[in-house]
Amino acid sequence: MALHIWQRSLKWMHGGPLFRMQPFSAVPSRLLIAPQDLRTADATNAADIYGGRFLFSGHLVETQGRSPFELKAVHEDWQRELHSFGWLRDLRTADSQIARQNARALVEDWIKFSGRWHDIGWEAAVVTRRILSWLSHSPFLLQDGDHDYYRRFVKSLARQVRYLRQTINETEDGVERLQAALAIASACISMAGQGRFARQSIRRLEHELSRQILPDGGHISRNPRALIEILTDLLPVRQAFVAQGLEMPPAMLQSVDRMMPLLRFFRHGDGMLAHFNGMGSTPSDLVATILAYDDARGAPPTNAPHSGYQRLSGGDSVVLIDTGRPPALGVSGDAHAGCLSFEFSSGTNRMIVNCGVSPRSNPLWRKVSRSTAAHSTITVEDTSSCRFLSEKPFGHLLGAPILYGPENVPVDREDDAAGSRITASHDGYAEEFQVIHERDMRLSGDGTVLDGIDTLAAVARVDPEHRYAIRFHLYPGLRTSLIRAGSAVLVVCRDGEAWEFEAPGCELSLEESIYLSDVYGHRKSEQIVISGSLQENPSVGWQFRKTAKAKLSRRGTSDFDDPGELPLEE
Repeated sequence: MALHIWQRSLKWMHGGPLFRMQPFSAVPSRLLIAPQDLRTADATNAADIYGGRFLFSGHLVETQGRSPFELKAVHEDWQRELHSFGWLRDLRTADSQIARQNARALVEDWIKFSGRWHDIGWEAAVVTRRILSWLSHSPFLLQDGDHDYYRRFVKSLARQVRYLRQTINETEDGVERLQAALAIASACISMAGQGRFARQSIRRLEHELSRQILPDGGHISRNPRALIEILTDLLPVRQAFVAQGLEMPPAMLQSVDRMMPLLRFFRHGDGMLAHFNGMGSTPSDLVATILAYDDARGAPPTNAPHSGYQRLSGGDSVVLIDTGRPPALGVSGDAHAGCLSFEFSSGTNRMIVNCGVSPRSNPLWRKVSRSTAAHSTITVEDTSSCRFLSEKPFGHLLGAPILYGPENVPVDREDDAAGSRITASHDGYAEEFQVIHERDMRLSGDGTVLDGIDTLAAVARVDPEHRYAIRFHLYPGLRTSLIRAGSAVLVVCRDGEAWEFEAPGCELSLEESIYLSDVYGHRKSEQIVISGSLQENPSVGWQFRKTAKAKLSRRGTSDFDDPGELPLEE
């Protein structure tokens, strides 16, 4: 908390009223290059924006002829998206004179109403995104514009870069700070006359890449989403270096080479990324664009020891397991209590998942998604294996990081012709419940059998009243039924592929669950739950076994309706 207060004080000194009162005359003479924007655009949004209808972050605002930058009391997430200017790509894709004039007018409005200061518009993350958007779409904005507009645009851009350069040390550690370094470096090599600043920005970018990108290509936050966000901004900066004939910083080359294979590591057979530590719905179009820059395009690695993940593959089946400790306090604001949770897919069918992250900005769903119960692993007394900073009084300010969790997570791996096996354990429940959770999983070489054993080994006397639950969250749309007098579960995929789950001698049930990471909203799903007592049944063996291959109907779709197709209302 003291560090947070100190950082806010420094930010106030570097970027507060004193910054706004400083005269600014160092205007670059011109822009030299416009880095590429890799994100997907939608030209249909251009007509809505021209008509004064702005749909951002699920909130529709009609401006009624006023500038959107004049509006007050609008949802904060809506304002962040507005001030970030990512929607410029939609106007640019429309490729019309009207869209260009509209874009210029909106930039002028921002300079007029928010160019000096705006509480949300000058948040570090928003400034970062706006700098990158203005740079990427500067040819579109400046075409046919007069000299005065060109100068106002470049002056405002340079002022924003100076603000970010002065406050970068006080930005949130992790992806936000790395993206700020990328924005500063991108601006310095894109604007004329930035020699000294360019050298400083490149050194800072190298420092952040070396510090944040782990040797196996993972990010220090352990969030797979971080790889997408970083690569989306890093690849255009790398291209800009090449276009300008500048020497490529070694850390930039190494980081890209490391991150690309790990991005493939997290992918299921349908191309979606596993839901670990803050990963929500996968922007599949953006991932495809990023992977097109991967020159090696080799098979994904089998393990990521520095990031704390393991991957089992056999036949068409893939199992991804979280085998790592929580990230450091400063970068754990989005991390989950999901140690030893796993996801399982067969071909393009996702079978076992974690609930993922809700696309809605809702503190309740955020708290739910981070709990151990939202993951396919074991919970003791419905308690999470990590402890989060309380929402009150400091959690709101600090983002509820993880205070402590599993400290020892030993992992052993065996690979042979018969299949792959992972044995791992964690001590997240040792202090409160006096047990160590060990998970032993083996995937057969042909991918048709997944065996597991979950054990809660006592390290001291356990309370006989304490119970556990092993949860297997099922992907929406899978049809399930209890068979063999309730001792097994039949799981049928949309294409007819079928699997049986059994846990001999255990208390087995099917319960409701919710899948939070669907791009269209929350979806109903189910979960298989094994319940037991710490004292009476501390070890559980279970198995998934494929019993039927896919059987598509003649029209190429499944022969039954998808019960989880419709999103849930919040």
